[in-house]
Amino acid sequence: MRWSNIRLVFWRECRDQLRDRRTLFTIAVLPLLLYPLLAISVFQVAQFRHDHPSRVWVIGAKRLPSQPTLLHGDRFSDGLVDNATRDLIALGSAPPDWTALSQEALSERVEQEIQQGHVDAVVLFPNDFSLRLEQFNQQMAERPTSQDTPLLSFSEVPEPTLFLNTTNDKSRLAAQRTKKVLQSWREQIVRAGLRSRQIPITATRPFRVAHVDLAEAGRQQLAFWSRLLPFVVMIWALTGAFYPAIDLCAGEKERGTLETLLTSPADRREIVCGKLLTVTTFSSATAVLNLSSLVLTGSLFFGQMELVEGAQPLQLGAPSIAAVVWLLIVLLPISALFSALSLGIAAFARSNKEGQYYLMPLLLVCLPLMIFPVLPACELDAGTSLIPLSGILLLLRTLIEGDYLLAARYCLPVLGVTGLGCWLAIHWAVHQFNQESVLFRESERVGLRIGLRHWWRHRQETPGVTGALCCGLLLLFMRFIAGSQASMPATWRDFVTSQMLVQVGLLAVPAVLLACLLGRRVRDGLLLRWPGYRPVIAGGFLAVCFHPLGMELTQLIHNLYPLSDAIGKQLRELESIMGPASLGTLILTMAVLPAICEELTFRGLLFSGLRRSGRPGFTILTSSLFFGAIHGVFQQSLSAFVVGILIGGLAWRTSSILPGILFHFTYNGLSVLLGMVLPLYLPKQPILQLAFDGADGALRYHPLIVASGGLVCLAIGLWFRGWRVDTQPKEQTLDHHPDTPATESLGTTPAA
Repeated sequence: MRWSNIRLVFWRECRDQLRDRRTLFTIAVLPLLLYPLLAISVFQVAQFRHDHPSRVWVIGAKRLPSQPTLLHGDRFSDGLVDNATRDLIALGSAPPDWTALSQEALSERVEQEIQQGHVDAVVLFPNDFSLRLEQFNQQMAERPTSQDTPLLSFSEVPEPTLFLNTTNDKSRLAAQRTKKVLQSWREQIVRAGLRSRQIPITATRPFRVAHVDLAEAGRQQLAFWSRLLPFVVMIWALTGAFYPAIDLCAGEKERGTLETLLTSPADRREIVCGKLLTVTTFSSATAVLNLSSLVLTGSLFFGQMELVEGAQPLQLGAPSIAAVVWLLIVLLPISALFSALSLGIAAFARSNKEGQYYLMPLLLVCLPLMIFPVLPACELDAGTSLIPLSGILLLLRTLIEGDYLLAARYCLPVLGVTGLGCWLAIHWAVHQFNQESVLFRESERVGLRIGLRHWWRHRQETPGVTGALCCGLLLLFMRFIAGSQASMPATWRDFVTSQMLVQVGLLAVPAVLLACLLGRRVRDGLLLRWPGYRPVIAGGFLAVCFHPLGMELTQLIHNLYPLSDAIGKQLRELESIMGPASLGTLILTMAVLPAICEELTFRGLLFSGLRRSGRPGFTILTSSLFFGAIHGVFQQSLSAFVVGILIGGLAWRTSSILPGILFHFTYNGLSVLLGMVLPLYLPKQPILQLAFDGADGALRYHPLIVASGGLVCLAIGLWFRGWRVDTQPKEQTLDHHPDTPATESLGTTPAA
């Protein structure tokens, strides 16, 4: 690549963006005005805020005890609550006929009155409330104080009933105020009973807890900014990258200037790099301007506003210089990542309008990763440092809070994951620009009748890339729905039944049916080919050699992301259910059934469609992602993803699912033997102790076996590298891009 061409493309795109008034308003004007206008609006709206009095009806007021008094005229008595709350409660009397109503009838009448706005809450005192309360106090006064005397059977005091409607804000507020009054009145009754027995009131509170805040001065303010500022920077970096990317790709398609740029001496990579630098510049500028405006507004306005009634104003000073410096340093890789993603997505759009539709899916994918670091008790550790976006947010928070030792420990994993994401996103964007079918997509006319007829007549031998992706999403959706409705199996028979329903009913049968519908040759659509006995046997032998590495990988994943208590409890219950099962039944259920059904689905239907892209990396990784996502537990999904990559490599080299089926069966079978059978023989057979270690309570392979297995896996991989069967069925053309609309899958026809 030539830097001179990249620089020319960069300056050209920057000039075009600076001439666009919408871009200037979004990047420069809106950030400077948004937060001050928001603060001013809050102040203006707060002037119209006033407290509404609550209308409360009391039923049975005449049956209340005389001391201590609860009611004083049409108000609660003094001393129960502060005067402001007491004045906001307007008491009233319910109709006389309500006293004879049953509980159910009274609830209906109160609901009607609340809906009509006549009352907000109703308090009902039982008929014998005062009498039973007096009996209770009398028995308490007569109770002997000797420890040898058994406790008396006190009469239960009937509880007052508070009627409210939680969907009505006024009713809920009235209930909160009334409940506070009743709690204060109850405390007065308790104190009166203690005084009658000459017991000091302090006996109910023998000690108090002293609070000592060890946070340094300004530490709370620093903690607040460390959570807010990285999130704001991330959101605006994404927003600032997406809209310029749409204009630089889809906008040029509409203006007809993209063809002129593509015919220039600059190659596609140089054009992408120039556009990427432009989008990154505007993304960083948007984030910086929003950050400056937010800090200025928070320092000047928010510190003077009372957030809640009766609370002290939130004094927010400006963040430290070090915090701003760290934000600016980390902003560059964040902007580069979002810019590359936005550029790749925008290249697929045909118009500005279509490109704007793609912002929501991208935001929905990134938003959970941005919100996760803001949650309580989320800290930077070995596991969270490997999560994209979340790791860099946690690293920023750690740096702003000044914990440099912790940040240095996990800095390399965070930057490594972020750098890998940037490289993949840039590589994808370059690939998008190298596809003529993506840059110059024709408009499509979609009709159900025409589309279905065209799709059925022009079906190819196997499903297309788009069809495979749609099938994968459909299977994931079905699995999710079935999992949300299923309950924990109580017996081994129930577990076997649920496994049969999931593996056969939700994976294998839909895969075969979809292969019949989306392709003409079902065998090719499911990769049901015989590659020869040597690749099949090598697949089983590869599983034996990889199993020690897989167990170490599983242990590493569990160390990085420990199982929650609920998931751990469910897994222990499943292990107890499997106890009475025979070894043959375990092998059939846990090894044979998943090996056949899951391979038919993920290395059969999905793989045969995805491989028409002609790219092994995209095919193997995408099918492995679906394979990992189908497992419900996150830790199992990560392990299945790695195993899926290995099986996908076998399927790509042999164009058959048979080596993968044997690999899958052998791997799962060894796991069953290691977990269920081996612990019974390990104490009795000393020779097994040379190969396995069970000192820490979990069976693990000896490190020498793990290393040897890794070397053998490498050798088998090199052998498979020279083994190649035709990866494309006969009379089948390649889909040049996985995102190219497949007419045989979507039923779309080019418009005339």
